[in-house]
Amino acid sequence: MTPALTELARKVSNWGRWGADDERGTVNFITPEVVRRAAGCVRRGQVFSLGLTFGAEGPQFGQAGRVNPLHIMTSTHGQMTPDPAGPRYADDVIVMPLQCATQWDSLAHVHYGGQLYNGHAASAITPSGAERNGIDKMSAGIISRGVLLDVARLKGVESLGPGQVISPADLEAAEKRQGSRVERGDVLLVRTGYMRVFTVYGERVYYMKQMPGLGVETIEWLHAREIAAVASDTNMVEVYPPEDPTVLFPFHAICIRDMGLTLGEMFDFEALAADCAADGVWECLFTAPPLRVTGGVGSPLNPLAVK
Repeated sequence: MTPALTELARKVSNWGRWGADDERGTVNFITPEVVRRAAGCVRRGQVFSLGLTFGAEGPQFGQAGRVNPLHIMTSTHGQMTPDPAGPRYADDVIVMPLQCATQWDSLAHVHYGGQLYNGHAASAITPSGAERNGIDKMSAGIISRGVLLDVARLKGVESLGPGQVISPADLEAAEKRQGSRVERGDVLLVRTGYMRVFTVYGERVYYMKQMPGLGVETIEWLHAREIAAVASDTNMVEVYPPEDPTVLFPFHAICIRDMGLTLGEMFDFEALAADCAADGVWECLFTAPPLRVTGGVGSPLNPLAVK
């Protein structure tokens, strides 16, 4: 961390904001009033899935030990009664990294200086899981108003390119173009269009190893807007290669460890974005409850947007 990043981390820190024992961070911005406002976004009852499927066709290619799910049928025609003509059953098992496709990072996912978000000791992460800031602490789920900012459409391109930095000015320009505004308790959904590199063109490595994304300057903007979570259609949310090649993953480090901001990765916004462009409505009821994996540092998702 450079001196400038250390100062930024101090400025956006939410340690102690919701008490010394807090393990939920900015999700605390989702109050009952925020949920009621989100419910008002439902007009047509149209539901969009924002998640990738979990299977062998996923985006992983083995980096950092992450692989696509292994799905095994443990029974295909199991006999339930002595009667050969009676009912039969099928069962299956899945083995998968919790962050292999569309997912939330928990607040235990990234740390530095021996501390997790809110000052909890990094030693709370053990081979058994995260005793502090695990994804199970989000047991009430993440349900709020989702606001899609379509930066690719703003720029007039199918997709932003690898290493292309999204700035606060870009986010505000998208708001102005769309007539929307990200407010306290919202979930910010950032479309770069880069998901198409994988879903349309089938490029796993190109998609996973480099990407457009939010730059360091957006951190203070996100803090000031008091958003609950941010999700993107890329593998990291932040830009990669990084703005400063000597500092890797500064966005993850500061947002997760200091701000307590939940990050969502590999969301598919294509169908939702097309609908928003057609009807001019860029807000939705957004719901993406994580699995209650005890001590998990991430969770697979099938996030939904309802308009």
